[in-house]
Amino acid sequence: MRHANTAIFVPHNGCPHRCSFCNQNAITGQAKQPSPADVEQAAKRAAETLPKGVTAELAFFGGSFTAIERNYMVSLLKAAQPFLQAGVFSGIRCSTRPDCIDADILSLLKDYGVKAVELGAQSMNDDVLRRNRRGHTAADVERAAGLIRAAGLSLGLQMMVGLPGDTPNGAWETARCLAALGPETMRIYPTIILSGSLLASWYQEGTYRPLELGEAVEICAGLLSFFEGESIRVIRLGLHSSPELERERLAGPWHPAFRELCESFLYLRAFRREWQKAEEVCTAFVNPRDLSAAVGQKRGNVRTLEQEGLHLSIRTKENVPRGWVEWKKNEIIRRCCIFDRPGQGAQNVSDAKEEVAVCG
Repeated sequence: MRHANTAIFVPHNGCPHRCSFCNQNAITGQAKQPSPADVEQAAKRAAETLPKGVTAELAFFGGSFTAIERNYMVSLLKAAQPFLQAGVFSGIRCSTRPDCIDADILSLLKDYGVKAVELGAQSMNDDVLRRNRRGHTAADVERAAGLIRAAGLSLGLQMMVGLPGDTPNGAWETARCLAALGPETMRIYPTIILSGSLLASWYQEGTYRPLELGEAVEICAGLLSFFEGESIRVIRLGLHSSPELERERLAGPWHPAFRELCESFLYLRAFRREWQKAEEVCTAFVNPRDLSAAVGQKRGNVRTLEQEGLHLSIRTKENVPRGWVEWKKNEIIRRCCIFDRPGQGAQNVSDAKEEVAVCG
């Protein structure tokens, strides 16, 4: 079943800190605080436009939802109630800070139909958190995550890559710590420098260098593979594109199809792993929805493999699962997963049908 969010952005309202990277107006694409009428309008629009078969959540993003003034927060939640009762939304999702969660607030959220809470952890290294003025510690993340899970709510976590003071190894340590907290979902954001932020001044002074796009893709592709291998869904990779982001972005590894770049990296890795240099043309099958990532932007994966001596024809096949590659060798159909899942090496597929493929 497909899933969709109807997002209501609450930019930087109630947040007690201003992090080094923060420019919420650019990140969320708006400066105006939403009203209950805005929530009602967005919900009505969703009711009219959501196609059948799509399960939807109402999501309060963009700020620290549980830190905003309590009556204001409740007014936004109340505006959503008729649409929850009518079945337009399966529940509500919100994002907040780890130090703005306690048992009382979680009880209130549940009373109003909140099903999932996402925590902006960003790093599990206290030195990195302190340097970037997050105002919370790794222990706060652990405590809040435990409370959310104990309350029976779905836990989502968010991390950033390339923050001042962090390293690729540090990002991996953060990922392992976050995975151990048992989240159902993850969001991974490469650090982007936005005008008006403290990070912008560090960049302009020459004291901070952002990751190059290729560096960020390699790190984030590995993290994507790791979390998916742990059965933790990565529901976002990179900031959402918006005119405000385009206008305010000074530097950093941003791309409008950043997730696809990461998936292309993993497909290229899988192709290299399963095929050695070959004179003949090899044929690989992927799910139709994965074709663009498998081929690579501007056919980059195909060209790279050709330069390495492998002539690979990538085609589509409906019954190949997302994130898998299928091929035939010695009349045996084989599959492998691009993610680092246990037992994800190449496997025989005894019940697969003969190839009926559409050229990709």
